[in-house]
Amino acid sequence: MYIKSVLIIVLISSLVLFGAAFAFLSWINSRQKQVLQTEFHGKTQSGSIGIREHWKRFLQKGYVTMSRIPWLSAYLRRIRKRLSGVHAYDEFRLRHETAKITIAVLGILMLSCIILFMLNPSFSFLLLVLLTAVIINSLLIDMYVNRLERRLLVQMVDLFSEVRHRYQQHEMIDEALYEAAETAGYEASIHTRKIYEALNAKEPSQELEKFYETAPNRFLKAFAGISYMVMEFGDKVKEQGSIYLQGLSGLTKEIHLEILRRDKLDYLLKGLNVIALAPVFFTKPIERWARSSFPAMDEFYTSKLGYITKIIIYLVIILSFILLQRLHQDTETTYRSGNRKRTWEQLLSSFRIFKFAVSFMAPRPTTPAYSKIIRLLKESSTHLRYEWFYVRRISFCILAFAVTMTTILILHQTAKIHILHDPVSGTSFFGQVSSGQRESGEKLSKQDQEIMKEVGMSSSASYDEIATRLNEREDTYASSKDLKVNTTYRILSKLQAYNEEYTKWWEILAALLVGWAGYQLPLWLLYFQRKIRYMDMRHEVYQFQTVIAMLREMERISVEEILEWMNRFAIIFKAPIQKCVLHYDHGAEMALTQLKEEVSLTEFQRIVDKLLLCVEKIPIDQAFDDLENEMSFYFEQRKQEYEKMIDTKGGIGKMLGFAPMYALVFMYLVIPLIVMSFMQMNVYYEQIQKI
Repeated sequence: MYIKSVLIIVLISSLVLFGAAFAFLSWINSRQKQVLQTEFHGKTQSGSIGIREHWKRFLQKGYVTMSRIPWLSAYLRRIRKRLSGVHAYDEFRLRHETAKITIAVLGILMLSCIILFMLNPSFSFLLLVLLTAVIINSLLIDMYVNRLERRLLVQMVDLFSEVRHRYQQHEMIDEALYEAAETAGYEASIHTRKIYEALNAKEPSQELEKFYETAPNRFLKAFAGISYMVMEFGDKVKEQGSIYLQGLSGLTKEIHLEILRRDKLDYLLKGLNVIALAPVFFTKPIERWARSSFPAMDEFYTSKLGYITKIIIYLVIILSFILLQRLHQDTETTYRSGNRKRTWEQLLSSFRIFKFAVSFMAPRPTTPAYSKIIRLLKESSTHLRYEWFYVRRISFCILAFAVTMTTILILHQTAKIHILHDPVSGTSFFGQVSSGQRESGEKLSKQDQEIMKEVGMSSSASYDEIATRLNEREDTYASSKDLKVNTTYRILSKLQAYNEEYTKWWEILAALLVGWAGYQLPLWLLYFQRKIRYMDMRHEVYQFQTVIAMLREMERISVEEILEWMNRFAIIFKAPIQKCVLHYDHGAEMALTQLKEEVSLTEFQRIVDKLLLCVEKIPIDQAFDDLENEMSFYFEQRKQEYEKMIDTKGGIGKMLGFAPMYALVFMYLVIPLIVMSFMQMNVYYEQIQKI
């Protein structure tokens, strides 16, 4: 063990020295190149290059190099996709940030894995560390992306204030955007310039459609749409002031509310991810301490119950961490229209066996269950088709059942190995086992194993048969009659325990229940996703109301044009609104009625009801005359719901954050220690009675 630790330290020191030497040689090489460039071009053209410029060049070269490595390129594209919302129009900055976060995350993970593996150099713990590294990877990336998104929101508040000031000066939207982009923050200025280019393009509507697809949040989409709308139809001054400035004020209020929500949620959930993940690193130290201080605890930690307890603790840790990540998620809806890559569900659905399984398991069309699933898929905004969804459910069921049965078989086999090879334990409960006691226990265990093999590992072996075998080995076993009796009963109990390690009916039933839970898991996730989408739907409805509040003041506006503008802003409701626009010429009332039936959200149905009134009965401005009051009410309502939701998330987050620690302390140490102490007390009591 000492030699292994020394070799690991030498290996890590060698890697560190190699990295330092490589960095030094790279620096010397770059200095030589710089000297040659200075001699060739002259000092005025070359100039000195600082450390920051060298770092930028290193990140750009690192991005190109990592994009050529197969596994690393996929990881790089994944991080690039997360950052592309904020840095969508600056390729140089996008590569810089992608390479920086990739190198930082992988460096932290590799260093953590090396240190943890040095503390406990075992294969099982290494797998656990790798699993933890995957979880920490998502945590670090989410933290970085959330920080970028929040910085963009703060910059947008200053941007809107500057746009308001410039618009009041020039009364020209494009000039206000151009001048405001010059003084705005980096991230906000990039998107503002993109909006400016789209508004001044030959086809502004098409360019704005492209911008809507890549906009990092709904506020920038609304800002771009409002600016184009006023440029196309013209601004109108009412008693409350300019329509355009009122729209900017409404967006500023929304951004302030979002920033306050994020700050309060960050404050309540701060550090809980680390607390939930920390028990992973304390399971082995706690086990070592308990086994060294209480030798009787070996029986628990090497038993099936001990392994099952450890698996449960790890599942609690992983589930708590994943749910905390979901609670802390600040992303807009992840739905994006457009072409998608071929999914694994689509690939499996092409096989005949899965087609047969789907046709057998899935409800038939025209049945209530079929309609319920179809509505759930639409309301959760998933990209899965009906057949692919059931392929996922069947795959999860098979995987959960297979993993559970494999775990059961491995536990039985491990228990048999422990029965055969574990040293015979003594009667001491406190203190450490001496080396002499351990050697004596291993010797007795080996001799017990030989006798068990001589009787064919049969549970039907009698007491007399075992005693006869013992009498033939008087030279190795103690000659005391009491010790022979105890040895005989110990071997009989080992044989019985060994032959009881087979798969029971209730274990198969438990695996089937886990398989059923795996089958239901995609459905439960869809229900959870639909609940999250409910808030996104209300955001989108509020955006529709902002657009309609401006459009209703425009002259010669029609219901069809309002639907087209709603379609430009829509994400979740895009499919039903598109269908309504396509069918509008064949019958306005029928198309709007079908739109109302497809969407079950009450707030959206109210907008459709008012549009139905505007088709032939009353003007648009009269139908939406109370829109400002509704918008102010919805804003206050959402503000109150935010406070309730944040308090609820804070309470759930604290419970999830400390659940792994409680599970580790009580399930892995306190309760087993109490149970084993009672069992040991019974042994002591029986020994006292024999005196």
